[in-house]
Amino acid sequence: MIRTSPAADRRLITIGQLAAYAGVTIKAVRHYHKRGLLEEPSRDSSGYRRYSADHAIELIKIKTLAEAGVPLSRIKELLAVDPKRFAAAIGEIDRNLQAKAAELQRTRRRIAGLSGGDRLFVSAEVADFLERLLEMGVSRSSVNMEREGWILMQAVSPKEAAFWIAQKRAALADNEFRAIYLACDAALNWKRDDPRFYRLAARMERWLARRPEAQKGSRPAARVPTAAQLVGASVSAGSPAMDRLNEIMNERRSRKPSR
Repeated sequence: MIRTSPAADRRLITIGQLAAYAGVTIKAVRHYHKRGLLEEPSRDSSGYRRYSADHAIELIKIKTLAEAGVPLSRIKELLAVDPKRFAAAIGEIDRNLQAKAAELQRTRRRIAGLSGGDRLFVSAEVADFLERLLEMGVSRSSVNMEREGWILMQAVSPKEAAFWIAQKRAALADNEFRAIYLACDAALNWKRDDPRFYRLAARMERWLARRPEAQKGSRPAARVPTAAQLVGASVSAGSPAMDRLNEIMNERRSRKPSR
């Protein structure tokens, strides 16, 4: 390897001095060497690398581009092109950075939404409904189970979920519906053979029968859930008690003569 003379050594600077002039770390200088962005100088008579003013100027250019967001993989190319091509390349890089910045903003908004607690993963309508359940006195465990059900329903069938939540929000204006909801919440701890399921099922059936849609006889069967389902949404997926209540409701309905 070519070594500089002692006289030339005095006109050159060390890697530490070069890094200090450019405002980077020695590690960064070595990284730029490794990436082929900054030429590695020859060693002096003592075996140390010595840098010239040209190295310092080149390093400052590299640092400026890197800090502006130019990928290291593009810097060498940009330093070698004419001003017109340089401006075009910078314009392209700027557009890419703007797109990344917009995506970061969207990500930040999504992350901020993580602090929403009960509003995470569900629509505003569902979140408001769940808050009203808690205000009514429905247990947190029951509300959490229902929230899980809504997450699934909204993902699988958004239109049906929107229909169901509208039905349930409207039903909360009914005192009997609210009472049934609290009764179902209490029933979550009942054993499957508890006779109270039958009394609760009868009560729910009476409530469902006096709804305006039932009186008109015009409800589309495919879209209207049973009373137990209307109260529990898809909670039964995680609750044997609600599962049992739905079974009883179905049994009672199957024994009725068809119209």
